[in-house]
Amino acid sequence: MSLNQPPRREQGAGEGRGGGGPRRAAFRQQTQQEDAGLRGSRDSSEGGSAADRPEQDCMQLNPSFRGIAINSLLAIDISLSKRLGVCVRPHGPWAPLRSMVTLLAFSGHALPWLCGTLICLWRSNTLAGQEVLVNLLLALILDLMTVAGMQKLVKRRGPWDFPPGFLDYVAMDRYSFPAAHASRAVMVSKFLLNHLVLAVPLRILLYLWAFLVGVSRVLLGKHHLSDVGCGFALGFLHFTLVESVWLDSATCQTLISIGTLRWTLLV
Repeated sequence: MSLNQPPRREQGAGEGRGGGGPRRAAFRQQTQQEDAGLRGSRDSSEGGSAADRPEQDCMQLNPSFRGIAINSLLAIDISLSKRLGVCVRPHGPWAPLRSMVTLLAFSGHALPWLCGTLICLWRSNTLAGQEVLVNLLLALILDLMTVAGMQKLVKRRGPWDFPPGFLDYVAMDRYSFPAAHASRAVMVSKFLLNHLVLAVPLRILLYLWAFLVGVSRVLLGKHHLSDVGCGFALGFLHFTLVESVWLDSATCQTLISIGTLRWTLLV
């Protein structure tokens, strides 16, 4: 019995090894199948992304001609506007002209025109003068609200990205596009030329003033060239709109009486 025991152990070990062999083979086969499935899914996903990638690359590398033209014009606009901002720095070579350019730009601000129109309307005694002044006041309010709304919608910064000052907040002129001073200058100049009898030199000076107001904003670094150009066009549209809906003398007298009544009640 003792002589036969070692062979039994070897047989048992051999059976154990023989029994574990098929299990290991099955486990290896299952692992290989799982690895093959993972590779197949990975290859399919990479193939799908690679199939979608060329179209995206084509869209990025081949933009439309319209997009290229717009981006090129914007780049030229920004570059020229920064070069023309010669009065931005208070200690630059154009520093002696900075105060005069600032005063010229302030002449197109909304505050002096609104206050001046109200004072003239208060001191006017003729029906014709009051009619013109009321329509001018409405045109100034229309220009102020329209430009402020467009600036709030577009939110374009100036070429030098200066923070708005106190007077800019008063006139709601916080952004660059469109240029409020340029729009107001063109609208006012067209209005005065159409309703006042002026000599030829004064008419030329009025046109020149409107143009220089827009240029002064570029020299101060407040607006781009495109902002001033669109401001000129918008001011002409405001003038055309006011002339098309011109209020007659009776309507103006009604508005004046309503405004006078309100001020009398407040006093």
